[in-house]
Amino acid sequence: NLPEGFRYELLTEMNIPGGDRMEKPPLPGDEDGPGLEESHSALALVSVDGTESAGVGEGEDRPAWDSKLQYVLAQVGFSVGLGNVWRFPYLCHQNGGGAFMVLYVMLLVVVGVPLFFMELAAGQSIRQGSIGVWKHISPRLAGIGYSSCMVCFFVALYYNVIIAWSLFYLGNSFQYPLPWQHCPVDLSSNQTVKECAASSPTSYFWFRKALDISDSIDQSGEFNPIITGCLLAAWAIVCLAMIKGIKSSAKVMYFSSVFPYAVLFCFLVRGLMLDGAIDGIKYMFYPKIEIWGEVQVWRQAATQVFFALGLGYGSVIAYSSYNPIHNNCHRDAIMVSAINFMTSVLASLVVFVVLGFRAKNIALECVAANVGRMVEMAASGASQDWWPGFNMSDPKSVDLQEYRQWYTQYGSMLPNITDCDLEREMNKGVEGTGLAFIAFTEAMALFPASPFWSALFFLMLLNLGLSTMFGTMQGILTPLMDNFRLLGRHKTMLTVFSCILGFVIGLLFTQRSGNYFVTMFDDYSATLPLIVVVVFETFSVAWIYGADRFLDDIAFMLHWRPPVVYKYMWKYVCLLSMVGLLTASLLRMVFKWPTYTAWNRTTGSEASLEYPGWALVMLSMLIVAASLPVPAGYLYSLLTRRRDQQEEVDVTEQHREQYSKCSTSEPEHNNHHSLLVEDSNRPRSTFLPLGVDHYRPLPQQEDEDEEEDTEL
Repeated sequence: NLPEGFRYELLTEMNIPGGDRMEKPPLPGDEDGPGLEESHSALALVSVDGTESAGVGEGEDRPAWDSKLQYVLAQVGFSVGLGNVWRFPYLCHQNGGGAFMVLYVMLLVVVGVPLFFMELAAGQSIRQGSIGVWKHISPRLAGIGYSSCMVCFFVALYYNVIIAWSLFYLGNSFQYPLPWQHCPVDLSSNQTVKECAASSPTSYFWFRKALDISDSIDQSGEFNPIITGCLLAAWAIVCLAMIKGIKSSAKVMYFSSVFPYAVLFCFLVRGLMLDGAIDGIKYMFYPKIEIWGEVQVWRQAATQVFFALGLGYGSVIAYSSYNPIHNNCHRDAIMVSAINFMTSVLASLVVFVVLGFRAKNIALECVAANVGRMVEMAASGASQDWWPGFNMSDPKSVDLQEYRQWYTQYGSMLPNITDCDLEREMNKGVEGTGLAFIAFTEAMALFPASPFWSALFFLMLLNLGLSTMFGTMQGILTPLMDNFRLLGRHKTMLTVFSCILGFVIGLLFTQRSGNYFVTMFDDYSATLPLIVVVVFETFSVAWIYGADRFLDDIAFMLHWRPPVVYKYMWKYVCLLSMVGLLTASLLRMVFKWPTYTAWNRTTGSEASLEYPGWALVMLSMLIVAASLPVPAGYLYSLLTRRRDQQEEVDVTEQHREQYSKCSTSEPEHNNHHSLLVEDSNRPRSTFLPLGVDHYRPLPQQEDEDEEEDTEL
């Protein structure tokens, strides 16, 4: 609302059908602050001094994607990460197979896509990083962006350690036989190492050779020199790829985002030729509808949707901020979400095919061992009433189904003979590092030309990790460069310093107890804070800024208005779903004491241990440090607002004292001038604020005012 006697002029990049639009009212509680008014990314307002003010983020130095393909590969590369390969298959495995997939798709459509679309549209419209976007909507919301940056930093610290592990395994893949294929021999006793004999060759190599892990988180031990070197190499790769921003990282995306798909298809084709592959696929898709009645399954499905799309990190916003203003972000949201889901399905097929092959081999080895025992029992003169009908002269040729049928009838008569159940082996679900570095490596060791497949697999993990890492780092660097001019002028130094700082702090994870800290960061540094961030994001757009208002801005960008169903999704369905997920996560933390899985060197097995007191304090500090910027930013904005209001009152009092001495014909003119003085003294944001400071009287209007004064 402009003072009487003023007009404003909008210089738009496009003409919108329907003529002039009514100016929207300012956001409640932020009358003096900036607001996302009428898609400022595409508007230029005439300022007081007569110069045109460009839209937010449209400065000449703002980078942009070279092509739409670059942008899509970047978004897909960030959202498709290691979780698609080792988390989603595990959740399907544990939660009803096909039934879990149906539940996942439903939550993806109802919650995931609308929230993903919201972040894409916000970044593209305002053309700022996460800090700038939420500060632009309301200064009180700037803390949301800072929380996103904190979470990205915590995730980057441990995520690059996983990339370092992949580099270590990749380097060890170029030898035959693979070093984790057989147990080593103790030279002093000329026997198999006890720790390996008690577990398996792959478990021994992972826990002892790669990690040299301690028995608990209390036993830190010395640094692992090889993993430390791999971590340095991982940060060097990230630094070189990010040193010129999206101009350099986007070129790397052409390989890092596409290569994993080629590897997954190769593994799928090769895996389908293996014995047991079909059994694994059947197990994957067999639906168990009864799991829908379990709250825990809903929580896990919603959490996976949440993390699969990368919501709350700020990386989605950062990437979309480099788009042209009229890019079809709605189509991008649907396309990237669909690609993400199909990648999860493809990865699950590969995992279940390989695990089916592994389970079939374990079951057949069990059959061969039991048949060998029966042959020894028969040779010793034992009763042969139980003698099976299959050929026992060649134990490896015995069919698994025939053996199980025989065992059902006669197994109880022979105490030393065990059942060999394929489904029981499949039920031993593994996730995360256990799937990638233990179960999968064990299966690949059985492949013909195993070094080739091993190198291919870990090169795929390396590229999956790097593409996600680029997006995570972009979620840190872009907001900082957009909101702090000094950092924006020294992009290269900021990137290098961030990588050096990440490596130094990351040394925490290269100790012998480093794997336990990786688990702590993965479980607690991101999950809860990210849910808090997305809850506030959704509430800010749907209720503070206004869903209708946001749809108007999107309509300006897309040239068409998205379906009104998004309004109700953002205001009710998504918000309530995220609040429910936050509540469920909090209750789980309260009622389930934090534990971690430790490796027992003596028994060669894993055991669940409770975190010691100092570790509980540490994980609590991680959650608080990542969540604290949200309320802190709100309080800081309130204090700043009160200080500014007091300054305005003081300035007004000074003007009153000054103009009270003037003639009665002058106050009106001088008061009119004082409005401009007051507004010019107000602290201004980098965004286009509401108010009169971006408008000026047109020459015609000035002439009319002079004529009126003359007539008077």
